[in-house]
Amino acid sequence: MHEREQLRSRIEAGGPVFAPVCLDPLTARLLQSLDYEAAYLSGGALGFQLAVSEALLTLTELATVTHQITQRSSIPLIVDGGVGFGDPVHVSRAIRELEAAGAAAVELEDQIAPKRAHHHKGVEHLIPAQAMVEKIEAAVDARTDPDFLVIARTGAVRNESYDAAVERGRAYRDAGADLIMLFPAEPEQWTRAPHDIDAPLAAMGAFGARTREEWSTLGWPLVIDPFSGQVLAYGAMRDAHQRFQAQGDTGHETADLMVLYREIHLTAGMEELYAIEERTTEKPATD
Repeated sequence: MHEREQLRSRIEAGGPVFAPVCLDPLTARLLQSLDYEAAYLSGGALGFQLAVSEALLTLTELATVTHQITQRSSIPLIVDGGVGFGDPVHVSRAIRELEAAGAAAVELEDQIAPKRAHHHKGVEHLIPAQAMVEKIEAAVDARTDPDFLVIARTGAVRNESYDAAVERGRAYRDAGADLIMLFPAEPEQWTRAPHDIDAPLAAMGAFGARTREEWSTLGWPLVIDPFSGQVLAYGAMRDAHQRFQAQGDTGHETADLMVLYREIHLTAGMEELYAIEERTTEKPATD
């Protein structure tokens, strides 16, 4: 699958590759049209979208959304695999399902399984490093495409220490992870981490926290924004509907809305469907 090869080569070239949150095929096609090099199916965002929390997502739900996105776009999709749905044997199944669904990469984290909803409130419980090493080894063994990336995420900076996160990162690297994700707490940790761990690093946070140039100078080849797109869309929808209830109008001109509505047709790929019908079931009448 060439999307995986593209993502791997871009990351190996040093990036940075910017991957915005993506929960559906329409968003994937929009991001692709805007020349983003990857997209991120966030477990947290999908859990909010389904109003059940990431902790209660099933592998079937995650694989289904992955398949829906990859069937209608060719943007490389990084999938948040959470805790891998269990121990190493469950991780193996998850990798096979997500790879078959078209994912270009999977992110696995070192929290307990089953994952807890309190993760959304910043309460995390980490498993021993060796237990995570075994999960990573299972993930690497389960993939059939060597270009399918395994990203190992640690929450050790906040829950243990920066030094513990570095130690875990090195262990996860040695277990076969292609990238290590951690969350520096201090500015100097951002610059130290690539050298301390000696592996490609993945950053996670709002793109707007830094300029593109500032992200680029960090030396982290992958930057993931797991929430801005969802939050901004939610806020715009809330404000428009709230204003209509309070004031009787949405504050948007209908003509402007229709321009966006017609753009959605194009982004969703309706033209190719119209063309099929015009050749078959919607042929113009002839005299």
